[in-house]
Amino acid sequence: MNKKVKSRLEVTAIYLFLLVMGIVILYPLLWTVGLSLNPGTSLFSSRMIPETISFRHYEWLFFDPRSNYLQWYKNTLIVASVTSVCSTFLVALTAYAFSRYRFVGRTYGLYGFLLLQMFPVLMAMVALYILLNTVNLLDTLLGLILIYVGTSIPMNAFLVKGYFDTIPRELDESAKLDGAGHFRIFFTIMLPLAKPILAVVALFNFMSPFMDFILPRIILRSPENYTLALGLFNFVNDQFANNFTRFAAGAILIAIPIATVFLFLQRYLISGLTTGATKG
Repeated sequence: MNKKVKSRLEVTAIYLFLLVMGIVILYPLLWTVGLSLNPGTSLFSSRMIPETISFRHYEWLFFDPRSNYLQWYKNTLIVASVTSVCSTFLVALTAYAFSRYRFVGRTYGLYGFLLLQMFPVLMAMVALYILLNTVNLLDTLLGLILIYVGTSIPMNAFLVKGYFDTIPRELDESAKLDGAGHFRIFFTIMLPLAKPILAVVALFNFMSPFMDFILPRIILRSPENYTLALGLFNFVNDQFANNFTRFAAGAILIAIPIATVFLFLQRYLISGLTTGATKG
C-alpha cells in the first residue's frame, strides 16, 4: 500500500468518525427540539419533527402564572455567574501563590489538591448538609454558591498553576525592578497572560449549576429557590402528569446562556485547553 492510498484511507476514517460522532451528538438534540414543539405531553413520537408545530410549551413557561420557570432561570443565572467569577478569581490567586512562591507546606498543599480531585463531592454530601444547616445557609442560594466555589478550587487551582509555571519568571523580576508589588504583578502581568486558562475555568464553573441536579436537590427546599435542573424535574414527576414536552422546551432554553458565554470566550478556549505544564 503506497503512501497516497494510505493517506486517503486515514482521511476517510477520520471523516467517518466525525460523521458518527456528529450523529450521536445532533440526534438527541434535534429530537429534543422536535419534542418541545409537540403540542402533546408524551415522550414517544413517531416523527422527529411533529406534523403540527406548536409553541404552547414555551408560552406556558414564560406567561403562565403557575410556572416558576423564570424564577428558576434567574436563580440559576445568579448562582452560575457568581460561582464563575468568584471561583476564577480565587483559583487564580491560589494558583499564583503555589506557582511563584515557596512556603512551608507548599508541596503538601499540591498533594492535597491531587488527593481531593480523586474523591467526588457526593462523598461529602452529609457533611456539607450539616455544615450549611449549622450556619443557617440551608435552602439558600448563597449556601449553594459557597459549595460550588469551594469544590472547584482544588482541581482548577492545580490546572491554572501548571499554566502559570509556563510564564517566564523573568517577567516578574523585570516588574519588581520597576517597583511593582506582588498584587500589581498579579493583576497587570499574570492575569492578562493567563486569560486562556482562566476562560476555561470560568466556562466550566458557569456550566456546572445548569447541569447539576443532586447538590441543589439536597440543599434547596423552597420552590422559589430552585435552580433549573431541580425545577425542570417537576415537569416529569406526578405533579405535572409527566409532561416531557414541557420539560424539553425548558431544557432547550438552558443552552442560551451557556452558548452566549462560550461564544464570548471562544477565542481563549482552544489555547487554554491545550496549553499548560504538569510540573509540580
